Amino acid sequence: MKLFQKAKKSLGQNFLIDKNIINKIIEIGNINKNKSVMEIGAGYGNLTKAIVCMEPKKILAVEKDKKLAFFLRKKFKNYKNLKIINRDILDIIEEKNFGQNMVVFGNLPYNISTKILASLIMLKNWPPWYDVLILMFQKEVADRILAKMQTKEFSRLSVLSNWRLEIKKHFNVSKNCFFPRPKINSTLLSFKPKKNNPFDLKNPKNLEKVTRVLFSNRRKMINKNFNKLFEKKKSIMKNLNIDLNKRPEELSNEMFYKIAVQYEKLSD
Repeated sequence: MKLFQKAKKSLGQNFLIDKNIINKIIEIGNINKNKSVMEIGAGYGNLTKAIVCMEPKKILAVEKDKKLAFFLRKKFKNYKNLKIINRDILDIIEEKNFGQNMVVFGNLPYNISTKILASLIMLKNWPPWYDVLILMFQKEVADRILAKMQTKEFSRLSVLSNWRLEIKKHFNVSKNCFFPRPKINSTLLSFKPKKNNPFDLKNPKNLEKVTRVLFSNRRKMINKNFNKLFEKKKSIMKNLNIDLNKRPEELSNEMFYKIAVQYEKLSD
């Protein structure tokens, strides 16, 4: 693949070039003429071209790199249903003018992939403006998203991702499918928003705080960090029926959500 500019490490650029993988990704989106699509990190437009061929109602292709955005505008100048947005996705996730029920694709920049996912989870309005997220991550990051309790991969990311989203692993993608070739393989995941969440929070940042504090010493028992959150209120410990001698990875996702609900009540 000939590039008109060198891939920028600062933007985590690795462009997907394998047509078979691109077609498999597009199939998962189940695009039709009534659907609206967003692509995060359109790059040279390889995936964009495949999306355009499915003739959706509207396509928003977000690309932070100015030169690439200019290139994309020239490449797709004849397509009226395609809009190139030359902005950082992290600056526009909270905006409300995308429409509803969007299918979102993203070969996410490796250096900010978890930040993008966290921002899509922490939206104030829920259900969100997207109907499904179809996102590529480094394999190690995907393993942390999918991790179950009592495994070494289980982390804050596992807890946050499973709070509001139903997650499905589709397939691993070889590093040979990208240019420039990264050092590691990738994994494609999809995420569907949960419509009815028994652990609803007025402010999602409360879950972020609870997970940050409790995972800050993941090899140690949670008792000290739990007391930091609740100032030694024993009634809360009884309400939760929690064993403070456990380590953070020994708690279930549900227990973290219950703790966040209690923390929010305390903060009101």
